[in-house]
Amino acid sequence: MTHYHHLSAEERAAIMLMHAKHSLRDIARHLGRSVSTVSREISRHTINAQYGYDASLAGFRANLTRRARRTAKLHPDSQLFELVTYLLRKYWSPRQIALTLKRMYPHDPKRQVSHETIYNALYVMPRGSLKKELIACLRQGNGKRRPRRRGNDRRQQIPELVSIHMRPPDIEDRLMPGHWEGDLIMGANNRSAVGTLVERTTRLVILVKLDGTTATAAAVGFSDKLNEVPRALRLSMTYDQGREMVKHAEITQRTGTAIYFADPHSPWQRGSNENTNGLLRQYLPKGTDLSVYSQEELDAIADSLNTRPRETLNALTPLEVYADVLKKAVPGTQALQ
Repeated sequence: MTHYHHLSAEERAAIMLMHAKHSLRDIARHLGRSVSTVSREISRHTINAQYGYDASLAGFRANLTRRARRTAKLHPDSQLFELVTYLLRKYWSPRQIALTLKRMYPHDPKRQVSHETIYNALYVMPRGSLKKELIACLRQGNGKRRPRRRGNDRRQQIPELVSIHMRPPDIEDRLMPGHWEGDLIMGANNRSAVGTLVERTTRLVILVKLDGTTATAAAVGFSDKLNEVPRALRLSMTYDQGREMVKHAEITQRTGTAIYFADPHSPWQRGSNENTNGLLRQYLPKGTDLSVYSQEELDAIADSLNTRPRETLNALTPLEVYADVLKKAVPGTQALQ
């Protein structure tokens, strides 16, 4: 890469002495500069035809107009850049990082950075392994999952389903905790699956290891995991009309959790869960065998999501909000169950 250096006082003096008797090309050759550099310098700092080029005036003008380059806030050698890259490697989004920095350093703008600045810093980085690694940590695509089965209306395939339109209004406004959205993330060739639960008020994520993709596996897996949640915080679950829910009555019987079903092909009715599934694909990529993950590994992934700050939670994490809700719902509770 060629670096440009400003003309020195000595070079300007040589231009002033040689300009009257030598061509621009001769001056450029003498200085080891390009002809365009010499031409531009003379045209910028020639007073008039009588006085010609003045080296002293040129130097003075250059010092006035030259702007010192400001060091980028996210310079690769800065501590702020190290903190940002650390959080990116934990799959935090630039917006989540920006919110957290503002929360951590409310009175220190030098330690705050916008999410646009983070994106710009990543994409202007020179090509290399670091740039590739950090961009890979960003959420890719639109985060929407393809339907597991297409083209069929499955409303009549689930016995005694209760429509989402029968759900009490206080669930819709997200003011009352204890209402969950559920789904499956499918593995390679739909032969393995992981259950996902998202609490609508706190956005807390729970992952469920399933012994297969059958309705029985779903009923057992969701029931066991829901029963780990205090009774006051497992009031309802909203699910899509997947065939794995044909035994929904069994889940209700085991847990006391009411189950409502969204309309077919209406992922926005379970928006928190759909968004979470998109985030989870960073940890559980499509086309992988999900049966190899233990419940402990799934809990660690859920913990990673639950400790990310959320803009919808005023930069708090789902775990912080859920812990507060838990203390109110179950007096005397000291830790999450």
